[in-house]
Amino acid sequence: MTTLALGPSWLDPDYLIGTFGLIGVLVIVFAESGLLIGFFLPGDSLLFTTGLLVTTNKLDYPLWLVCLLIVLAAIIGDQVGYLFGRKVGPSLFKRPDSKLFKQENVEKAHDFFEKYGPKSLVLARFVPIVRTFTPIIAGVSRMNYRSFITFNIIGGTLWGAGVTLLGAALGKVEFVHQHIEAILILIVLVSVLPIAIEFLRARSKNKKAAISAPDSDIPPARGGRHAKR
Repeated sequence: MTTLALGPSWLDPDYLIGTFGLIGVLVIVFAESGLLIGFFLPGDSLLFTTGLLVTTNKLDYPLWLVCLLIVLAAIIGDQVGYLFGRKVGPSLFKRPDSKLFKQENVEKAHDFFEKYGPKSLVLARFVPIVRTFTPIIAGVSRMNYRSFITFNIIGGTLWGAGVTLLGAALGKVEFVHQHIEAILILIVLVSVLPIAIEFLRARSKNKKAAISAPDSDIPPARGGRHAKR
């Protein structure tokens, strides 16, 4: 395997797996699934790379076991996020920004949850950042626990096992072996694409709002025949 030159090494899936092994993968999946500090972690590319390394015998674990453990880590992570949301409640929306926390991430996850309802727990799994905050928002909204568990299991299974199996399947393709670096870069880019689109959309919306600001915001000029008595 070659090493991705996309930012710091601790965000490189190949480096993370080579350094921390399967345990590291599970910890990252757990953190990204429901802990506030996990939103920046490379979940999609990490799972894809894990499946690829398993099928090429560079990660010495049965594929079924890897998928099972990843799914469990994802489900438990969302569970922790949900319980955290129920405990913290509305105060989460009043928390000030910091280096590891941005209020806009909570608002995006809230809008996503409001738009798609319970199925957002499944859809959010495939959207970086949003997947970290959505189970927390579900807890804040006090979503029915039975519904949460159902969609949590479905989403955790489709994402955790699905992306890992995709990496394992493509790992058997000769073209992938010959272009591993490019494939991993593509996965990383696809992972951050929704974030980039959302950023550009929000930026465009803010510009239009600034341009179309109503003239009533400008105080009227003083004077005229009625200005004096």
